[in-house]
Amino acid sequence: MSQHAPRRRIHALFFGRRRKSPHHFFLNDEDFHFAAECERMRVDRNGSVLSLLLIRLSDATPGSAEINRFAELLAQRLRVTDTPGVVRDGRIGILLPDTGEEGAWKLATDLSEVYPPGPGRPECEVIVYPDKIRPREPRSNREGGQSGSERLTEGGFYFYHRTPVWKRLLDIVGASIGLAISSPFLLAGMAAIRLTSRGPVFFTQEREGKGGRRFQIYKLRTMRVDAEQFKSELRAHSQQDGPAFKMKRDPRTTGVGRILRWLSIDELPQFFNVLRGEMSLVGPRPLPTDESLACEGWHRRRLTVNPGMTGVWQVFGRGRVSFNEWVRMDLHYVARQSLWRDVALIIATVPALVLQKGMR
Repeated sequence: MSQHAPRRRIHALFFGRRRKSPHHFFLNDEDFHFAAECERMRVDRNGSVLSLLLIRLSDATPGSAEINRFAELLAQRLRVTDTPGVVRDGRIGILLPDTGEEGAWKLATDLSEVYPPGPGRPECEVIVYPDKIRPREPRSNREGGQSGSERLTEGGFYFYHRTPVWKRLLDIVGASIGLAISSPFLLAGMAAIRLTSRGPVFFTQEREGKGGRRFQIYKLRTMRVDAEQFKSELRAHSQQDGPAFKMKRDPRTTGVGRILRWLSIDELPQFFNVLRGEMSLVGPRPLPTDESLACEGWHRRRLTVNPGMTGVWQVFGRGRVSFNEWVRMDLHYVARQSLWRDVALIIATVPALVLQKGMR
């Protein structure tokens, strides 16, 4: 990208989208993505909300009668701060700053009601950032209904990063090798739990991943079976500020569990989460759902990528930094992902575990 590209994008954003010609009314995909990133960063700074309204027309071909008519329709209804554009899959996208889900759906309904009922009526989808509820599948104005989903839709990638091909390949290869090498330790840990305590060998817990998508994380059980019931009672003893709960020498931990946690053998089942695509080898550590929902808006930028088994915080900050600094470390990683950085963090994880930095 040339050094003048950001300047051209800013010019297009502020001066190019209010021309009378429908051909120049909509930003192209690249400029629209840039506008979405600018609005997302503004939301992160001031704690407001941003909605993205996506509209699929029966004919969105540039210069077509329908797209020209729709541009005229939008010109009468959009605020000066709203930004229309064409997204990568051919849909019309509208960025709505300081607008929540209900406001975005009201605009969608107003726009669709101009069209007669039937196949030609636009289909709409709303994505809200930051979103503290489960991502949802498009609600169709054509059907008038609404459905729930836990998948991140295509439009969500304007707020959430796509997983690079190299990263997914590293995850699959690394997790497969990791399971093969660590399987004797995993089996030994499972046997130790089975022989020394009653209850399940595995511990599962709902966590929030990319885009707020919820999944079950897998670990070897290192605590008593009813440990979660006592978490609220121990909250006052947490040695980590913010919503995250971290406690050294947690009284709920079993004898075998202390050894497994000290050796990090309890984390090995998460290789299965990586293979399932719910986690990555490297990324921000996923928080339990209740802790993640208690985060501030800017904290949730860490959810723009897949969570990881290890990361910057695990290697350099565990138990030694504030929660805000923890999140800043995650965001620094998110903005500077690379193959070599991931490999370096994976390698650095080994001595960090040996030295047992911070709390487990």
